[in-house]
Amino acid sequence: MTTNHTSTNQMNDITPVEAIKSLRAILNEAIRGKQEVMELVLACLLARGHLLLEDLPGLGKTTLAKVLAEAVGGQFARVQCTPDLMPSDITGFSVFNQKTREFEFCEGPVFADVLLADEINRATSRTQSALFEAMAERQVSIDRATHRLPETFFVIATQNPVDSHGAYPLPEAQLDRFAMKLSIGYPARETEIEILASDVGKLPQDDVHKTVLTPNALRDIQNAIVHLSVSEKVHRYMIDLAEATRKHPDINLGLSPRGLLIWQRVAQACAFLKGRDFVTPDDVQEVAKPVLGVRLMGEFGSADNIIETLLASVTIPFWD
Repeated sequence: MTTNHTSTNQMNDITPVEAIKSLRAILNEAIRGKQEVMELVLACLLARGHLLLEDLPGLGKTTLAKVLAEAVGGQFARVQCTPDLMPSDITGFSVFNQKTREFEFCEGPVFADVLLADEINRATSRTQSALFEAMAERQVSIDRATHRLPETFFVIATQNPVDSHGAYPLPEAQLDRFAMKLSIGYPARETEIEILASDVGKLPQDDVHKTVLTPNALRDIQNAIVHLSVSEKVHRYMIDLAEATRKHPDINLGLSPRGLLIWQRVAQACAFLKGRDFVTPDDVQEVAKPVLGVRLMGEFGSADNIIETLLASVTIPFWD
């Protein structure tokens, strides 16, 4: 794939708002007709979360990961998860150098800026655990040595919701490592017509994507989002919602404090994308389904209608 890289000096002249606007445009061009989903992908990235895509094959998951990596000026890596995949195939391993008579560490794909873990539920529990440790700690420990991952390390993991033969379902504790779960879904009819039309006469070398951010610039934006104001009213509202999940008869595991912190950070990213420096109850509600859907497990699994019931059961604080 040919990449049209923007010079570092040019990117330094772009404000964070302009950079995010360009990044949004790039994602919407790559995955057409899915603006709402792409906005949530951006929120997940800016919140320093990780994303679980539960979708059928061929809907653009790999394209999304590649385009996103190029747009933020990062390195892309892809791992096809299979039952014979070993933890060292993801994290890396040490090899003995005959010349230096010392062991040298060979980095695995987890050291990329954007890692696509394709069909993560087909990897064994041991391999899954190695990846989730890297996601949670942003570091890898091998042979008593700790190797740091990029601060902007972002995982997009996929799983097929239909074909479960030979799969290893992710435990609730590991699902909680993801900030949100999304589904791209099929495009609308008119969008598919546009996709077909744009592909006529298109050659592989015609795929040109811009780099609109550097990893350092992305990190600065992520750091700024941490400081967006969240009022006590919003905090109390979120805690009321969390307590409602813990009391709901159809939910086995309610929202944990860690889940609350992730929810707040994603809501902060949502507010930033809307051009505000403070979080409102609307931001909390807007990201509720993707954030709660990956961690609220009940007798019938996670369901959007349960989350809607929860949101309707808690009084929204007065907001001026």
